[in-house]
Amino acid sequence: MNNAGISPKGIGGERVNSLTTDLKVWQEMYNANFYAPLILTRGFAQELSNARGAVVNLCSIAAYRVHPFAGAAYATSKAALAALTREMAADMAPMGVRVNAIAPGEINTSILSPGTTKIVENDIPMRRLGEVSEVADLIEFLCSQKSSYITGAEIAIDGGQRV
Repeated sequence: MNNAGISPKGIGGERVNSLTTDLKVWQEMYNANFYAPLILTRGFAQELSNARGAVVNLCSIAAYRVHPFAGAAYATSKAALAALTREMAADMAPMGVRVNAIAPGEINTSILSPGTTKIVENDIPMRRLGEVSEVADLIEFLCSQKSSYITGAEIAIDGGQRV
């Protein structure tokens, strides 16, 4: 499971945008959120093939909509990871390796931004945060034989936030 992810914030936790974010920050985002999963998966490709393993990339709802807290560099790096998931699924299927992604929305963790309550009330049809255990259950499913015919998919786990 590729669960790397950093998301810079502006002063007071504000969203950083595409016009003012320093290019060094963009590079840091892509190094952690895109290149690290690429390099790790490539590095373990033979072992994954030998084990008929599975890869799960952790993307984000921010890849599909402008999020009030996630910045442009974070969002685009996660969108690139979603595209990479599809490409790697095609490349690794002949090796017996499945590659999928999940795209969480607001999950109840210690890194929630101030203002998340407003998102829950206004943007999430289920009107609650997701739990870490729910994300873990989905990852376990995607790594198990129960999902043996699923590859190249990205599954939203967001309480309906994407709708």
